[in-house]
Amino acid sequence: MKPSTASLVTTPSLLSETGPRDCPECIYLRVFKSTIYVRDHDLSLKFYVDQLGFSVVADARFDFDGRWVAIAPPDGSTVLALIAPKRGSENYKLIGRNTQVGFLSEDINATYEQWRNRGVRFHHPPQQTLFGGTVAGFYDIDGNSFELLGSDQITREIERQRRQAAERIEAERRSAQELEIAKQVQARLFPQTLPPLKTLDYAGICIQARHVGGDYYDFLALGNQRLGFVIGDIAGKGIAAALLMANLQANLRSQFALARDEPQLFLQSVNRLFFQNTTDSAYATVFFADYDDTTRRLRYANCGHLCAILLRHNGKVDRLHPTATVLGLFEEWHSPTVDCQLSPGDIFALYTDGVTEAFNESEEEFGEDRLIAELQRHSHLPPAEILSSTISEIQRFSPHEQHDDITLIVAKCTSDNSRAA
Repeated sequence: MKPSTASLVTTPSLLSETGPRDCPECIYLRVFKSTIYVRDHDLSLKFYVDQLGFSVVADARFDFDGRWVAIAPPDGSTVLALIAPKRGSENYKLIGRNTQVGFLSEDINATYEQWRNRGVRFHHPPQQTLFGGTVAGFYDIDGNSFELLGSDQITREIERQRRQAAERIEAERRSAQELEIAKQVQARLFPQTLPPLKTLDYAGICIQARHVGGDYYDFLALGNQRLGFVIGDIAGKGIAAALLMANLQANLRSQFALARDEPQLFLQSVNRLFFQNTTDSAYATVFFADYDDTTRRLRYANCGHLCAILLRHNGKVDRLHPTATVLGLFEEWHSPTVDCQLSPGDIFALYTDGVTEAFNESEEEFGEDRLIAELQRHSHLPPAEILSSTISEIQRFSPHEQHDDITLIVAKCTSDNSRAA
């Protein structure tokens, strides 16, 4: 059905599912509407909305059947479709009939008194039936007849479901509150300050896909004018990955004193602790780089992580490939380190797969080539601005819901004079 005019008003309750289903794998099906024939929509709406307390959930006009109005009781689980047929039509003769529609109230006497005080015409007050329930019949303004029903057993069931719904809402509220606390705690695990360097400007960011995530980056002040760069990606997502990320961060922070003189022993120690303190399937990809501010030397180990990108000032692109496997899968683990010399104007970028695997509506990934092109396009800017521009481009390329954490570090080698300025 496609409305022929712009006169269409709906609310989410018209199509929403109303509770947990006993058979999640079954095709969803429920009673949607019952049709009531009336003489005048506007007059009938005053009765159903003002006197019965119903809500309008849809009001549309169709070429084939004119105006169609849907109303619903407070729970919104089923709607009444109000149709005003043309005089003389077969459907017009159905106005004022016994609709066979019954409304269930958890307190039939209270509802009866409330509606009667609002002018609703009843056949009779609530009466006991042979089946143990209570019933009171009433009319709308067109003489359509309905039943108001009550049942102690059903009332108890309604109250049970209400308690369950309240408990579910409270559990969801507590869960959301705990996730927010976890998000704040995890945010404190990321670098809060940037140790200053004379020959290198740098910046980092992590945009999590959920409240908490498994990406990690850090800047470690190693002393003697050296700075450690760390970026990691924990296997998995959500709370489990966040806990592993916190474990990895604690291991790195507790052992990084070794990195000053023995980076290989540092990473071996971190790997051993991560292996011993996590499950057999837990692992992380990690890129660790040690930058010497006096010599502009970068010494790195790539533990199963994506290649870092090194943009030379002359336009050449180098990739810093893995030097070892991931952390955490093997207790005995070794990783050689590789040295490379930086020059003023060189840029290096560390990132996680949330950057390159962000995809657009055609399921095309952002990819390494686009990342390199974006870094080159803004290479004249400071790292913080390069970072901001690159993230904006990724989000423009992939504007839908973020599916993975996006973590990126950008560093730019400078001359002593330019840093001082």
